[in-house]
Amino acid sequence: MPLVVQKYGGSSLADAESIKRVARRIVDTRKAGNQVCVVVSAMGDTTDELLELADAVSPAPPQRELDMLLTAGERMSMALVSMAIANLGDSARSFTGSQAGVITDDAHGKARIIDVTPGRITQALADGHIVIVAGFQGVSQNTKEITTLGRGGSDTTAVALAAALDADVCEIYTDVDGIFTADPRIVPSARKVDRISNEEMQEMAASGAKVLMLRCVEYARRFNLPIHVRSSFSYREGTWVYPATVEGEDDVEAPIIAGVAHDRSEAKITVVGVKDTPGSAAAIFTLISEQQVNIDMIVQNVSAVATGRTDVSFTLPKADGQRAVQALQDAKAGLGFESLQYDDQIGKLSLVGSGMRSHPGVSATLFQALADAGINIEMISTSEIRVSVVTNGDLLDDAVRAVHTAFGLDSSEGEAVVYGGTGR
Repeated sequence: MPLVVQKYGGSSLADAESIKRVARRIVDTRKAGNQVCVVVSAMGDTTDELLELADAVSPAPPQRELDMLLTAGERMSMALVSMAIANLGDSARSFTGSQAGVITDDAHGKARIIDVTPGRITQALADGHIVIVAGFQGVSQNTKEITTLGRGGSDTTAVALAAALDADVCEIYTDVDGIFTADPRIVPSARKVDRISNEEMQEMAASGAKVLMLRCVEYARRFNLPIHVRSSFSYREGTWVYPATVEGEDDVEAPIIAGVAHDRSEAKITVVGVKDTPGSAAAIFTLISEQQVNIDMIVQNVSAVATGRTDVSFTLPKADGQRAVQALQDAKAGLGFESLQYDDQIGKLSLVGSGMRSHPGVSATLFQALADAGINIEMISTSEIRVSVVTNGDLLDDAVRAVHTAFGLDSSEGEAVVYGGTGR
């Protein structure tokens, strides 16, 4: 019997009626002759509300206790979905992440899955039950403490379980009909993509596309697992994310551009007046690394002949910005720079497509589109299938629309439908 793993996001489980609609879909999948394992997120904005509540109680809550609090949202969803399935006359068994065998490292708030031992799930499926698993959470291998995987972690839970169970497909249900060439909330004329390579989807996710979490895509690629991204509000065919090109299709024949992604979650730090000597940049980024902060884009200016000094700019998650600034200020004497500049009002636009490899002129078209829209570029970064630029955050939406149109990505079939409105 085929095994299907499904994941439903918060917008699909926003209220009681939504939960009952999802339950009917799950039961229909079971009646179609499949074994079904379902991963659920917290309802609607529950996670944000829990974070606000924690902040009201304590400005710096212990990470262990914060994980204990946040996992409550997914446990509520799993129980309610199981109840709704029972009301439809079918049998469901719900499991927390630890009960489902999701084993992680010790990092509270951003734990990584290191193993999945789905014995209880396998037994429940063999006994004829639908299985409902709380996403976003697991248990530490060393400390046995409850951990969370970071925002969007339910996607990773679903793919990890699908790989461990050797599922036929992992279906990620959201509030849009698939993966689009841009966020349809910003570009209503965005076109749905029928199929996208894992490589392109990784770049899109890393560049800010919210429909799939980056770690989920990486996990699927590692285990050669197809993902079907679709809407829980319709029965339309969604977008298939494949780990590699299939049926002998060559990347040369792929569309030049898969999509335009954007990200408002980053900030920019400029270290002004750094000595232009060997080891100066290494010292800066070693310090940032010790703060467990991930760096995205880096630009170093040409040094001034008169002073022998240069400026180094880099982007990082906005949530880590003040911590990184404080660490640099504390080490100013040792690092020998003159001053720091911090800007958390930036936006990143990324153009992604494997067809870039064989098509010249992509960068020229991108920069001309931004110039025509009157948008200044602050930083540029490239990979083999991506070009990213940083601009003023207030102009980001205009930038996305201008670039989307410049590359002929606008749909001729009318506006894209956004059913839920949150993007998950």
